[in-house]
Amino acid sequence: MTRIVLPPTTGRRAADVAAGRVPAAALAPASTVVLVRDAPGGGIEAYLQRRHTSLAFAGGKFAFPGGRIDPVDAELPRELWHGPGAEEWAKRFDVTDADQAHAHVVGVVRELFEETGVLLAVPDPQATVTRSVTEDDRAAVTDGMGLAELLDDIGGRLDASSLRAWSRWLTPRFERRRFDAWFFVAAVPGAQDPRVATEESHEGRWVVPGQALDRMWAGDLTMLPPTWWTLSELAAFSDVASVMHAPRVAVRYTVGWTAEGDDTVMVLPDDPRYPGDDPREGS
Repeated sequence: MTRIVLPPTTGRRAADVAAGRVPAAALAPASTVVLVRDAPGGGIEAYLQRRHTSLAFAGGKFAFPGGRIDPVDAELPRELWHGPGAEEWAKRFDVTDADQAHAHVVGVVRELFEETGVLLAVPDPQATVTRSVTEDDRAAVTDGMGLAELLDDIGGRLDASSLRAWSRWLTPRFERRRFDAWFFVAAVPGAQDPRVATEESHEGRWVVPGQALDRMWAGDLTMLPPTWWTLSELAAFSDVASVMHAPRVAVRYTVGWTAEGDDTVMVLPDDPRYPGDDPREGS
């Protein structure tokens, strides 16, 4: 069980939110994807990006690619979709709204392409012309072009079959910026290599989960709890195939807190008091 003491100002805000003196910020929908590949020496590697220190949320920390869901993510037509449909994804994340699931799947594919250049897509058998994506395509999507327009232009379909549901993390109520983040896992396509070219991140690296955790506890890498918790789960797998085919329910986690004397301590999923003050939100 890991003990993490919150800064005094955060602890006071947590108490104020719990007492109803301060309203909790609304949850914004977001999606995150863990790219994995087989490590040369056995086991797996996961892809992390270091966020710019100037960012208000998780500045300077290592995180998986991802971001907020945009309205345009809901607009991808079914004919540009390959693999399990939105209804199936709603089941995998234990929600009732298939439109919500649709937007999260499209959003995570779009964010992955924007942040790494990796596009999870397959050729459209109905397309008369197909082509590879370019950096210009990546820039256009980053500037607001919808994934549907990109897929139609390259003759492709979003490949939902390349993703798997992993978990769902709700930012604790005491944080000023909060997200309902759906975590996916995907094996990096063999012909594609992630590369950083974004205003949010300035470094990308493949890490062995166990080694990355050792470096975090040594103070060499900084991550938010959902990132290192996910890495700790992935450290148990011997190869990518076992990750992608392991039976798993997309568990919903909420980081909470509790008072211990003069300290305010974060409550994580391995704590018997979990989820602490914070009830589970979202449906």
